[in-house]
Amino acid sequence: MATWQELENECASCTRCALCKTRLNVVLGAGDRSARILFVGEAPGASEDETGIPFVGRAGKLLDLFLDAVGLRRDEIYITNIAKCRPPQNRDPLPEEEDACIPYLHTQIELIKPEMIVCLGRIAAMRLIKPDFKITQEHGRWFTYNGVPITATLHPAALLRDPRKKEDAYNDYKIIRAALDALPGKED
Repeated sequence: MATWQELENECASCTRCALCKTRLNVVLGAGDRSARILFVGEAPGASEDETGIPFVGRAGKLLDLFLDAVGLRRDEIYITNIAKCRPPQNRDPLPEEEDACIPYLHTQIELIKPEMIVCLGRIAAMRLIKPDFKITQEHGRWFTYNGVPITATLHPAALLRDPRKKEDAYNDYKIIRAALDALPGKED
C-alpha cells in the first residue's frame, strides 16, 4: 500500500488522462486522514481547481451548511472526488477520466479506512454503489462497498440548481449522522 506522500507525489505528476493538460491543481482531497466518514464527489470545479481543495465553491459552502446542521465539521471528515482534475466547463468526468483516477480513490480508501462512505451525487454513486444508481430514487438508502456501509445524497451543486430538494438532502444527512453515531468507535 502506498503512503500519503507517495499518493500525493503520484497525483501531482499524473498524466493518465487529458485533464492533466488543462488543470491548474490536482485536487486530491482534504480533511482528517483517519476520518470515520469519507465523502466522495465527482470532480473538482473551477474554485477547487484554483485552490487545490475540494468543495470550496458555492456547492462546498452549501455542503458545509448541511454538515454543520448535523454536527459534523470539515476537520473530522475526509472529502475527495472520483476525478482529481477539473473537467473543462465543469462537465461530468468521462468514463476514461474516472478510470484513470479510480486507483487513487481506492488508495485513499485503503489509507483512511473509513467506517462509512457517502457519495455526493449520481456520478460517484454510479461508480461506487452500482452503475444504474438512480439518485432521485435511491438517495439515503444503504449499500456496502467492500464491507463498508455506503450511501448517496444529492450533490450540493444539484441542490443549488433545484432548491426544492434541499429537504430531501437534509433528511439524508440526518440519516447519515444517526448511522455514524450508531457505529462503535474507530480502531486505530
